[in-house]
Amino acid sequence: MNYQRTLAGIPIVSADARAGRRLHVTRRAVQLTTLFLAILVPVSGLFRIDPVDGAFVVLDRQVWFSDFFLVVGLWLALSSLLVMTYSLVGTAFCGWSCPQNTLAEWANTMTRKLLGKRAEVSLDGRRMQVSSGKDKWLNWVILGALFLAVSAATALVPLLYFYSPEMIWKFMTFRDDPRLAGSLYWIYTIFVLILFLDIAFIRHFWCRFMCVYRVWQHTFKTRETLHVVHDKAHPEECSRCNFCETSCFIGIDPRRTEVYDACINCGECITACSSIRSSRKSGNSLLRFAVGEAGAAPAPDRRTNVGSILLRLPWSLLLTMFGLTLFSWGIWSYQPFHFSVYRAETLQGEQIDDYRISLANKLYRPVTLNIQVEGLAPEGYVLDAAQVSFVSAGRQDVNLHVEGGLSPGLHSVLVHVTGEDGRRESFRVQHFVADPEVGHG
Repeated sequence: MNYQRTLAGIPIVSADARAGRRLHVTRRAVQLTTLFLAILVPVSGLFRIDPVDGAFVVLDRQVWFSDFFLVVGLWLALSSLLVMTYSLVGTAFCGWSCPQNTLAEWANTMTRKLLGKRAEVSLDGRRMQVSSGKDKWLNWVILGALFLAVSAATALVPLLYFYSPEMIWKFMTFRDDPRLAGSLYWIYTIFVLILFLDIAFIRHFWCRFMCVYRVWQHTFKTRETLHVVHDKAHPEECSRCNFCETSCFIGIDPRRTEVYDACINCGECITACSSIRSSRKSGNSLLRFAVGEAGAAPAPDRRTNVGSILLRLPWSLLLTMFGLTLFSWGIWSYQPFHFSVYRAETLQGEQIDDYRISLANKLYRPVTLNIQVEGLAPEGYVLDAAQVSFVSAGRQDVNLHVEGGLSPGLHSVLVHVTGEDGRRESFRVQHFVADPEVGHG
């Protein structure tokens, strides 16, 4: 009967504990979604960089400096949206979306599973405490192989921002392609080594001491920005328990947060406190997300802090909407091709009869462009091709030769290029024909 009394004394975790875990599960879902989006963005063509043409690509369109509205609109919308986010939720991006933090947490989990619950890279410099029962060479090899495999897979993600999935597959299967940089394998190897060192040794040292991005986010924080607050109504209970501090992988005490600290708003301390208090049937977590102090901030200061955010948000929201409007206009008015005409010869004192029509397709899909010449009789010129086809974005040249027989003087020639969607651009050329008698004299 003793064992029955012992079993009866074990606390049963109530539904409140499951509610506390909901925050943790939600954060994991957001982290995985962020990793998925990081891959989806370049694969879908939403944004990437073309290393061959040296151009940014948005929605499978090359973005040139001439695409002013598209460039400025996108930059303005993103920057103002980020400022608005920082003002509201502070460093929540670090705790909920940052890939560096996600990889570091995964590395901590795998290390504890293979080397013991106390085996972790400590932020205070303490030596890793490997469990004696798991300190085996096989566990170390498996852990190292996992770290290397994840590093190799993660290092492919940055390459997707420069090459299409088809090109990445050729790269992975060691198939030659002139569009792949000759040094790409060396670059990839360096990426893998950096990620391996980060996962194996650096981890949350980056978040705590080296992340410049987190410092940038602090610029927009106030006491009214989302942060963790502690309910000080149960001092004796908290004095006997430091589980929230132990659960913080950044190495801070969540009960003493400041405006400018290393907290990344992950909420793991809230989940930890909730699980402990639910198991003891003591109620809900003593830690929670809030703005301002836990109901104790003086009214004047609170109004000032709230006002500082409210003054920022309308401007940020206005700039975001304005940027999206410019971006939408840039997409609608986007010129899918560009061309220019210039002389094919530069000899001084000679009659110039050859011109070069330089065509550029800015879309990453097959495109056909039609060329027309106005201002010259059909028998007065020779055009290499009246129609030019592109497989993808790129450039092609077409030669235009002006035949003799034109009267001396200046002749205005218009070159028209029409796309499949009906868009038409024109370029004017002033062709000069010298008077042979004047030249002979």
